Amino acid sequence: MKYFALIPAAGVGARMAVGYPKQYLPLLGRPMLRHTVEAFLRSPLIEHTYVVVSAGDAYVADVLPDDLEGVTVLRCGGATRMESIRNGLRLLAEAIGAQDRVLVHDAARPGLTPAMIGKLVAEAGAEAAGGLLALPVVDTVKSTRGGSVATTPRDGLWLAQTPQMFPCALLRRALEEAPDPDAITDDASAVELLGYSPRLVEGHPRNLKVTLPADVRIAEMYLSMDITQ
Repeated sequence: MKYFALIPAAGVGARMAVGYPKQYLPLLGRPMLRHTVEAFLRSPLIEHTYVVVSAGDAYVADVLPDDLEGVTVLRCGGATRMESIRNGLRLLAEAIGAQDRVLVHDAARPGLTPAMIGKLVAEAGAEAAGGLLALPVVDTVKSTRGGSVATTPRDGLWLAQTPQMFPCALLRRALEEAPDPDAITDDASAVELLGYSPRLVEGHPRNLKVTLPADVRIAEMYLSMDITQ
């Protein structure tokens, strides 16, 4: 069994409002995408890393040059994250075996470390349903769905992170058969629709997703710390 990383990076990151795709935003002087990719390059478990970008991406060549060993850029990005992943898997049908594991990771989670990758592989690498990094909810949860404020028990609630790791054939089937692409908020939700229950592996707060401008300083704080978890 081999492990491959697949990073969808075709989004524009409109909420960041920087005038270019947020995955190229500099963090501590280096593009966010480069931080993300290097976590996989430093992991001895990862066979190869694939990055999916849009066909007209004008930035990736400077961040991930063609001679960067261990990385291949795929210019097949779609209109949605799910479409980008699906397109990437179609291109890689002959490069990745059916039971090889694919670790799908958000380009905007630059705080990933090789140790986190190793923990996910160690605890869920043999799971037929795959697994993902996640954080147990520790705050009190409030809901306004009924029109009024109500407290929702937090027991058993988790916040999904990435990487999300699945057998290649299972992930591809889940994305191809998803009845409502808009309902697929992460890869695990597509797999769950097939009746599988992926394993949750506790992640780390530094693996946050950079979405809003305020997240940049938090990400840089973690990146500047010597954390090996």
